[in-house]
Amino acid sequence: MPLTQLEHYLVLTDDLEGTRDFYALALGMRVGPRPPLGFPGYWVYVGEIPCIHIAEWRSYRTYSEALGIDVSTRAPGTGPVDHIAFNGVDSKDIMATLTARGIKFQVNEIPTIGLRQLFLNDPNGIKVEINVRDPT
Repeated sequence: MPLTQLEHYLVLTDDLEGTRDFYALALGMRVGPRPPLGFPGYWVYVGEIPCIHIAEWRSYRTYSEALGIDVSTRAPGTGPVDHIAFNGVDSKDIMATLTARGIKFQVNEIPTIGLRQLFLNDPNGIKVEINVRDPT
């Protein structure tokens, strides 16, 4: 059963619009089509891939429990999942956008492989890593 790619990551939130704006405006993803589901939410895309699904906690829980599907708890942090990561281009532009939006981030440089990593948190406390391989 070989896997072919990561499909998406679901973010549960009490602030649908704030979470949507973080991924769409701060990280430059785009809000795209979403099928009619039994709970409110958004799909945000990188290119043509709807990689972040955003759902409202209570209605998603109600919907999922009716189907017999367990829902994660509201534990501090993200449990055993530490972060989600994306590739990006132009680290200076990304840092300028984050700074303009008041989003704090940390930078880790790995010069031996030409990698700059940016670490930040979404509005729900999920750690996001952006990996940029800027040309030298």
